[in-house]
Order: sequence, then structure tokens, then C-alpha cells
Amino acid sequence: MEPVERELVDLSVPLESGMPVYPGDPEVEIGAALTAASDGVNVQRLHLGSQSGTHVDAPFHIDGALPPLEDLPLERFTGPAVLLDARGLAPRAEIGPELLPAGLRPGTVLLIATGWSRHWGSAEYLAHPYPAPETAEAIVAAGVRTVGIDALSVDRTPPPGDGGFSLAVHRVLCGAHAVIAENLTGLDRLLDARDAGSRIEVSLFPIRLSGDGAPVRAVAAVTSSR
Repeated sequence: MEPVERELVDLSVPLESGMPVYPGDPEVEIGAALTAASDGVNVQRLHLGSQSGTHVDAPFHIDGALPPLEDLPLERFTGPAVLLDARGLAPRAEIGPELLPAGLRPGTVLLIATGWSRHWGSAEYLAHPYPAPETAEAIVAAGVRTVGIDALSVDRTPPPGDGGFSLAVHRVLCGAHAVIAENLTGLDRLLDARDAGSRIEVSLFPIRLSGDGAPVRAVAAVTSSR
């Protein structure tokens, strides 16, 4: 047998005070609640929304009649990754179904690489490409129930003062009881690994929080022959 190499790739942004959040979401504030110097231990105080940083959306996020996070099977948060390379598109461009890769099937995790994680922390981050509703419909038709993106949302994020808010893609995916992961990073590394013939498994397990969603430590395991 050929020897193999296995690398773990962190796909998460760090949680820190003042980090970017979706417009209108709670700001993230992290500070000391206790200190070792005065209290004998270091403990942080966290103030954040459930959709902060790299996180997953449960279907309940957009409709109280849909399943909350705690009712989803753990299998929904892990699986072999299939990557959609949407890099090079214009700001706020739709990602059409013609870009969907081969290999989509039940149990796979579709990761949409827009390249927009390079804009993290800047105003340009809001101008990310996003899947068209018909792309979401094709994803669901293929049996995929876990979708991640290296952008603020799977839907268009309107610029300040723009009334073009939409949850069309959320509604298609969540209506099929899919899990959505947003604010991923490091997908360029996975595209390189895929092109080199490596196998990629991804884990998107959230903290055990009930309701609409929760932050995750997203990690990919990349396995390649030497």
C-alpha cells in the first residue's frame, strides 16, 4: 500500500471582539470575566449572536415551523466534500447551476468557493457572489443537504440602504431541511488539494445550542498519497 499523508485544515474565522457580522446581527464582544491574577482562573465573557463567525444555519433560522438545530442528525454536519469553484466572478454575481461540479449525491458536503474570504473585515465582504435560486434547487434535487460558502451568506447581501433583501436560496435549502455553513475560509487550499487528487472530508459540528444555528469549528481532513 502507498503511504498516505493526512492534513487538517482549519476553515473557521476566529471569534473576536468587533469582528464582522451580518448587518443588524448582534456585535461580538469578548472580554475577561475572571482573571487568574485576581480570581485564580481565567474565564472569558462572551456576547455574540448565534450566527456569528463561521456558523451553521438550521432550517429553523428562516421558519419556526422547520427543524431546529437540535433536531438535525449529526450526519448532516460531516461528509466527503465536493467543491464548486466560483472564484473570479464579479461582485454580487449569481452562481448559476452550470457551475455545479460532478459528484453531488446524498451525504456529500458541497463547499462553494467564491474567494471572497480574502475580503474578510472589509466593506467589500458584503459584495460576495451567491448561488442563484435555481442552483439551490439543483443542489437539493441531487440529494445534497449540507452546503457551505466562504462568504457572509448563501443569499445576496444588500449594500447599506439597498432594499434588495432576499432569502430565496435559504428558503430552498432550508425547506429541504438542509444545513447551511457560512463565513468559511481556506477553501483555496481545498481546491488545490482536490486538483492534486486528494480526498477531502469536512466537519461542521456546531456547539450544542438549540434553535436557529450556532458557531462551528469547521475543519477539513485532506488525505493524499505521497
